[in-house]
Amino acid sequence: MQKLYNATGLLEAPRVDSRGRVLFSNVTEGGVYRWADGSVQTVLSARRGIGGIAVHADGGLVVTGRDVCYVHAGVEQTLLTLDGATGFNDVTVGPDGVVYVGVLRHRPMRGEPVVPSEVVRIGLDGSVADVVTGVHWPNGLGFAPDGQTLYVCEYAESRVLAVRDGRTSVFATAAIGECDGLAVDADGGVWVALGSGGAIARFAPTGQLLDTIELPGTFVSSLAFSGTVLYITTNSGLFTTVVDTTGSAVPPARIPH
Repeated sequence: MQKLYNATGLLEAPRVDSRGRVLFSNVTEGGVYRWADGSVQTVLSARRGIGGIAVHADGGLVVTGRDVCYVHAGVEQTLLTLDGATGFNDVTVGPDGVVYVGVLRHRPMRGEPVVPSEVVRIGLDGSVADVVTGVHWPNGLGFAPDGQTLYVCEYAESRVLAVRDGRTSVFATAAIGECDGLAVDADGGVWVALGSGGAIARFAPTGQLLDTIELPGTFVSSLAFSGTVLYITTNSGLFTTVVDTTGSAVPPARIPH
């Protein structure tokens, strides 16, 4: 395990762009940043609460926070707001470029009680539809390699849900910590950041726990693949390690902006 970047605040939402650069946010101190070749550049200043980042096919980014917006050259363009939503958390992209995003209906940073919420789908025509409802703090999202099963981390229940053909089931439950960020490998394995558990869990496609990678003394918020390289965000910085499987690539978003 190697630490690439030391930071204060909570880093989140790692995503690797087409040039192999690592994008990530700082939830508490604000901003989106890009790590490459040992240096970090600011992509977006100030915006706080970004729990998810997706690369857009047109060259900008889709980011969450108080709303879902498209960011290009530092300019923010709102794509989605919802009545009663306090913010939006993690995102992923389906095989067709459709964006999936977790909705928040409580304010986690203020210690408010969890209110069940939903994951929504933003279609290529801009339409919005519920994918799964009643989720206790939706967090990390990712698709199985076949593009048919959507995995959803349910943070407040320390478990991962599987959504397929309109049906939702419990895929796996964390033995320690919470289920925060999520990534999927090309073999169908599901990798989950365990929050206060200070570790990453790797689950088989059947939901069986295969392995745990520990980062002692850290809050592990999320993770992302670039080939066999795993990038990990925590409350102290950006880490990386090489694993024995290849990540399943997240397609670029193609929703209108």
